[in-house]
Amino acid sequence: MKKPRKHYSGEEKVAILRRHLLEQEPVSKLCDEFGLRPTVFYRWQKELFENGAAAFQPKAAPTTRPNRNASSTWRRRSSARMRCWPN
Repeated sequence: MKKPRKHYSGEEKVAILRRHLLEQEPVSKLCDEFGLRPTVFYRWQKELFENGAAAFQPKAAPTTRPNRNASSTWRRRSSARMRCWPN
């Protein structure tokens, strides 16, 4: 009978890769401990190195305008109307 697949979150994958890269733990030990195939481990490592530059990219600004409250909109419109009226 097959074992159910374990789905690792991004944080878990980084923690496993960090143990190999920083703490010099052998890939075979980590794969045995977490039930991984070495090909999966090396795929994660490849994805980390290929997408690592994204961590240093500036964050994109939001594309929507901030929501103004109704009172500031009313004040702007009423002051514009007042300037149009004859004195």
